[in-house]
Amino acid sequence: MAYNFLELVNEINRRLNEVELNTTTFPTATGFYQTAKDAVNSSIRHINHEEFSWPWNHREEEEVLSAGIVRYSYPEDAKLINMDSFRIKKNTTLNVETKKLKSMDYQEYLDNYVDHEYNTNTNIRTVPRNIVRTPSQEFIFYPCPDKAYEVVYEYYQNPVSLVLHSDVPSVPKEFQHVIVDGAMFYAYQFRGDTQSAQISQQKFEQGIKYMRSLYINRYDYLRSSMIVQTSGVNNVLRVS
Repeated sequence: MAYNFLELVNEINRRLNEVELNTTTFPTATGFYQTAKDAVNSSIRHINHEEFSWPWNHREEEEVLSAGIVRYSYPEDAKLINMDSFRIKKNTTLNVETKKLKSMDYQEYLDNYVDHEYNTNTNIRTVPRNIVRTPSQEFIFYPCPDKAYEVVYEYYQNPVSLVLHSDVPSVPKEFQHVIVDGAMFYAYQFRGDTQSAQISQQKFEQGIKYMRSLYINRYDYLRSSMIVQTSGVNNVLRVS
């Protein structure tokens, strides 16, 4: 069977003896079917909010700088940015080698270097050496760039909710059962079946622990990173 939103919702329907949806009925389904859709998305959100560094949410971004411009916005879907990953790409045309940028504290930048943003003297522009994170979901390159350097950095994204029947979760298919267990927890809660909800909750918690053992606890991932935004979610579960 396909691994997509429709199949995940139908897994909930099968377990609760509801009529399965198809590609035609899925978009307009209401009532409990909408609850099942919400339950699947709630389960996926919970998994992704339990850890910021699931590898399937890792992205690499490239930013082309503009001469004279120092401030640039975070990607719209960024949840956490690795401030130690910024590097300038080698470019023979621009006569620049690959170079890692050093992170600088924002207050230090304001105290000592902010004049670079307003100085119109083009002679002070050069290859940036530092990256500065700001409170306003921007980063600053210092010194002010004099050319269109290519900068690469890494971040973890905030996954979007599933909407279309063919949408595929960012969570790998091997953990489909974890998504379903979480969705069943929410579905049973909606139906007022406390006992079944508790059983599904336990399975869900164990599933997330197993995922952590495979992908998180084995590695020392980003520790100089910055969480830049989070989506609203009711965290009714706690996994230790």
